[in-house]
Amino acid sequence: MEQHVVRVAAAIILDEQDRVLTVRKRGTSVFMQPGGKPDPGETAMDTIRRELAEELSLELAPDELSYLGRFVADAANEPDHQVEAEAFWVHVRAPEVAIAAEIEELRWIEPADLGHLPIAPLSIDHLLPLAWPT
Repeated sequence: MEQHVVRVAAAIILDEQDRVLTVRKRGTSVFMQPGGKPDPGETAMDTIRRELAEELSLELAPDELSYLGRFVADAANEPDHQVEAEAFWVHVRAPEVAIAAEIEELRWIEPADLGHLPIAPLSIDHLLPLAWPT
């Protein structure tokens, strides 16, 4: 069976205790990095800045983000899909955020949360190891 690819931009955001911000979208049970799908003609940088503003009321300048690369994993909420994420590091520590749009819940997580919180494969396999190198 052919796998479909969902393209997104995602952000790694840390607070002063090196906890990572994750979000859970309405109607889902899995936490993931904030971000989302590009609008037509948007660059990955445009997408992540727009999504963070829409979902978390977080307005960032381009120099407050660094590109980390492109990562592929199984999609958390879409069976038979893979997610291809352009990931960014946010340089603002513990920014003021407020959930909006389709975000139901946000959590600042730490490594101890990994065993009992449902977290997206992209976060587990690629993004959280960048935030918490061993």
